[in-house]
Amino acid sequence: MQVQEHHQTALDFIIDANREFAAGDLVQGSDKLWGAASHAVMVVAQQRGWNYRSHRSLKNAAIQLSREHIDPTIEAYFAVAEKFHKNFYHDDMEEWERDADKPLVERFVTRVLSLLEQ
Repeated sequence: MQVQEHHQTALDFIIDANREFAAGDLVQGSDKLWGAASHAVMVVAQQRGWNYRSHRSLKNAAIQLSREHIDPTIEAYFAVAEKFHKNFYHDDMEEWERDADKPLVERFVTRVLSLLEQ
């Protein structure tokens, strides 16, 4: 995928996640929300020539972005997104946790995509 495709996929997955959660499919909603976060990191990492082809490399890229921009929320919100990745496999998030964390992941996606170089 190219930069623009990852960017659009991240945005599309936010919409898809909201639709899945609204329909009551918490596992698929979690997967789409994690997908949005991971594609947001992929697009920035790809543009900067960083590795992005594993979960570990995505985490490292989020940490690097957090430090580079002196923005601890980037690293923290990536960790929140990872909870949705885990929820895809185990479906063990509490409703209150999902409701509190979902907007944080959406903010993460917006923030990371704002770091794209034009």
